[in-house]
Amino acid sequence: MTTTSLPARAGRHCHNVVNPLHSTVYFSPDLPAELAELGVEDPSAAYFVGRAAAMGPVGPGTVAATFYNFSYDLIARHIPRIWSVATPEDVLAARLRAADRTLRRLLGDAAVESPEMAEAARLALRAAEAGARHARPLFAAHADLPVPEAPHLAYWHAATLLREHRGDGHLVALLDAELDGVEALVTHTASDRGASRKWVLATRGWSLEDWQAAEERLRGRGLLDGAGALTEAGTRLRADLEDTTDRLDRAPYEHLGAAGVARLTELAAGFTQTAVEAGAFPADLFGKG
Repeated sequence: MTTTSLPARAGRHCHNVVNPLHSTVYFSPDLPAELAELGVEDPSAAYFVGRAAAMGPVGPGTVAATFYNFSYDLIARHIPRIWSVATPEDVLAARLRAADRTLRRLLGDAAVESPEMAEAARLALRAAEAGARHARPLFAAHADLPVPEAPHLAYWHAATLLREHRGDGHLVALLDAELDGVEALVTHTASDRGASRKWVLATRGWSLEDWQAAEERLRGRGLLDGAGALTEAGTRLRADLEDTTDRLDRAPYEHLGAAGVARLTELAAGFTQTAVEAGAFPADLFGKG
């Protein structure tokens, strides 16, 4: 039996307020603008190249494997062609510049340069020290990158590490639950915790027919009802997925300790709330529509 010194779901709660600040960059106009300066002119490529660049000039198969819920055809529209336009090193530098611009705009210079930001960076980096590289390709690739000197960028880098560590583990849980990429998206949206169907179809490369076919498969497994809502079995499956992900992701938070996790959660919640109030995320991002 796994033992822990942390309160129940403390690591998940911490992740839920740390991760959004990392994610602001992918919803920001700053990343496409920085990449456009490199010759990457299609804004829809920003997310793929921004996350994949840490792994080097990989092909679409590697990106599809590590991103899990994106259409391979959508990925292949951009990768590997994009590496002939901009090197992964150039993309990583552009992403860091975009993170700087985005955080300064959303939080303000005073928060970015505050002692609290420096404290959050120290805590998040300490947690990330305990991340396991094995079977975690996106975490391992980002863990090989240098830590930026500026505290707000060090915090953003640490948030990236914690995001990818949990994300890599979550893909293991999805695979074990025998959910393919579209099915994972459908169940997440049906749980009221995931992105809206409209947003998913606009960004993940799947068609409405793909979505509806996934719904039918899930109904056949008894996970979705006729109205597209999770059944009791579906709700239990989603809960089990999160519990498995928590277990696979516990090392960073165990390493940081209960007091450190509580403090990081407090600091991160404040930064994330400020970013949300500043319009960091689209209004139609969440929901079932």
